[in-house]
Amino acid sequence: MVMTTAPDRELGEKLAEGILGNRLAACVQMTDIRSFYLWEGALQKENEVVLYIKTTEARYPDLEAWITEVHSYAVPEIVKLPITGGLPGYLNWLDSTTGIESREKEK
Repeated sequence: MVMTTAPDRELGEKLAEGILGNRLAACVQMTDIRSFYLWEGALQKENEVVLYIKTTEARYPDLEAWITEVHSYAVPEIVKLPITGGLPGYLNWLDSTTGIESREKEK
């Protein structure tokens, strides 16, 4: 699973649609948050949206590159968290949705 944030829902939805459209993930969940963080030595308080991106290890490099290219932040949050277990059917769905075979079927 990968987490990233966006400054607003508009960019969050653009990211989610592009990620799914490019088969970089099988699912993206988005919710509004309030972020407090230090940036360039100053405390920041911003409304943002967080995206929880369900993907595979194999798709991570392309996902990271795509987010970096499209994102409006100079240094976007991109954090990869391991999925250490889960319902086998769900994990199989993740693999099949993001796998090469599913991309080739759409051509």
